[in-house]
Amino acid sequence: MFDPVEMAAIARDVACRDSQRKYYRFRPSRFYGGIATADSVGCCLRCVFCWAWKEVVRPGEFGDFYTPEEVAKRLVSIARKKRLNQLRISGNEPTICRGHLVNVLGLIPKDYLFILETNGILIGSDPSYAEELMRFSNLFVRVSLKGTNEKEFSQLTGAVPEGFQLQLDALEYLMKYKVNVHPACMISFSPPENIMALSKRLKAIHPLFEDFEREELILYPAVQERLKKLNIAYFTGYRPGSIPEEQI
Repeated sequence: MFDPVEMAAIARDVACRDSQRKYYRFRPSRFYGGIATADSVGCCLRCVFCWAWKEVVRPGEFGDFYTPEEVAKRLVSIARKKRLNQLRISGNEPTICRGHLVNVLGLIPKDYLFILETNGILIGSDPSYAEELMRFSNLFVRVSLKGTNEKEFSQLTGAVPEGFQLQLDALEYLMKYKVNVHPACMISFSPPENIMALSKRLKAIHPLFEDFEREELILYPAVQERLKKLNIAYFTGYRPGSIPEEQI
């Protein structure tokens, strides 16, 4: 097992260069009802269900470096062409290149909503990160919890169990600095009693978090193969072509 904060530093050395960051593609996506997406390289977790696994574990082999100006320009161009009003950085972990991310956010026109998908590790380990994000009024943060408790978190990500609390701390800090935020959680590997227990923990942070977003496994071929190889069972999962409408 590894420390996810230390893993972030390792990923940063490969994926971040001055104000630039590595990305391997820019595209429109059907999620959130339609969103312009920049897929980044470099992460601080090793989630067994990750669809971008090769970019996570071998960041040096994928992508090219882009400046914040280039990223913002490409995202806005896709959004205008496809008539979308939402933008995001996805693929790996957007927060590991902090200066780059903040600069990208500062270049996004206010009439676009920027959805920051994050595991929350780095925000939870440093409250000043949440404080810095509070100045972006068009920002919405989706903190994606990896499992419903410390044990599941460690089993699913390979990181030390203590990393789960950092995700909850991220929610606390973002709420403290009045950043628009909601929690999501990968529940496909969790029995009902663990899901209920997480709901109570989240409610203690904020009553609105009790009804958190349920994220479920997408059975991409490479993900299925990895889970089979690792002998990891799951309760729910969907083929890429049959994802429920409410999860898109």
